[in-house]
Amino acid sequence: MNVIAYLIPISLLLGGIGLAAFVFTVKSRQYEDPEGDAQRILSGEYDDAPKA
Repeated sequence: MNVIAYLIPISLLLGGIGLAAFVFTVKSRQYEDPEGDAQRILSGEYDDAPKA
């Protein structure tokens, strides 16, 4: 029973960290254009690729 007293706060803390990380990624606009990113990867045209 004592283990639950440790596991509940730890799980809430980890959940809060995960939620904070998700909110940070949304606010930093990392999910703006997923379709465009997918098309650029598949097309093979990279703007910032090093020239050989």
